[in-house]
Amino acid sequence: MTGKRLCHAASIALCIATGANPSWAGGDASVISRQIADFGIGSSEMKLGSLEFLGGLEMVSGKALFGSLSSIRFRPDQKHFVVVLDTGQWLTGSIERDAKGKLSGLSDVEITPMSNRAGLSLEGKGYMDAEGLALDGDRILVSFEQDHRVDIYPDPGFAESRAIGTLPLLIPRKMLKDNRGIETIAVAPGSSPLKGGVVVVSERGLDNEGNRVAAILSGPLKGRFAVARDGSFDVTDGTFLPNGDLLLLERRFNMAEGIGMRLRRIKGADIRPGAVVEGELLLEGSFNSQIDNMEGLDAFQAEDGTTHIVLVSDDNHSILQRNLMLEFRLAEEPQLLGSSD
Repeated sequence: MTGKRLCHAASIALCIATGANPSWAGGDASVISRQIADFGIGSSEMKLGSLEFLGGLEMVSGKALFGSLSSIRFRPDQKHFVVVLDTGQWLTGSIERDAKGKLSGLSDVEITPMSNRAGLSLEGKGYMDAEGLALDGDRILVSFEQDHRVDIYPDPGFAESRAIGTLPLLIPRKMLKDNRGIETIAVAPGSSPLKGGVVVVSERGLDNEGNRVAAILSGPLKGRFAVARDGSFDVTDGTFLPNGDLLLLERRFNMAEGIGMRLRRIKGADIRPGAVVEGELLLEGSFNSQIDNMEGLDAFQAEDGTTHIVLVSDDNHSILQRNLMLEFRLAEEPQLLGSSD
């Protein structure tokens, strides 16, 4: 192992050791952002296969709770967003852009404790380890690890409300590890084959064949399926493209191999009960890329009709990690809904 790899391994070990579960109060958070111009360190190449890197942010705040970003969803205006923190809080705000349309900062950021079904705010990774987030009409769905569940919150009013219900998981709890539960929850487009169904994918809950367990929780194709596991990558978030395909964000974070991330695309028509899906690799990053512990993902259709993809990282409240927001554009033409050609 080279000295550089030893340094990387030591950094990862310290990141894991210094990760915290802060219990500081929420409220307004002023965020300072530094623009990231290139995805590859030392490279100005913006075209990355079918993706184009548009820019990014490295974000810091004097607010102690800022960080641990687990999942992000944008509102229809493509500016305002909702985030869940795995320390048990909501984070809301909006993105700012410069004269060239590139990400330049965050504004109106506010952090609010989440409440469970009993109306209690239990910060930390015991009962409020929020990992996945989906906007679904007049409700927001949040998936939790350790106390494995998908809770329902009213929208608007989610930040002030207790959870008002829970969705059946359809996945036996014995298949979900304590800290490797439901990381992904996403709602399919109504015009897709899943007809607006809610889909969940586990981080590392495996079936008897070693594939990651997943399920369609609602709609005409309700039932369990699986996502093929490849190497030491785990699923950390997912979202549906406007055409009905599912994007999955995968993360690797260990001492032996270092840090890594992948973005995978699964055709919507392939997602059905009993299927094992794998999909197409769109993007891969490592220590040579502007990445960290990548946890959150969303996609939206911009005003020019192109699809934008936004990724965020979880810094584990460690001084050795970064809070990142990265934006890409999907360069290819959108497929027909449900196409598997």
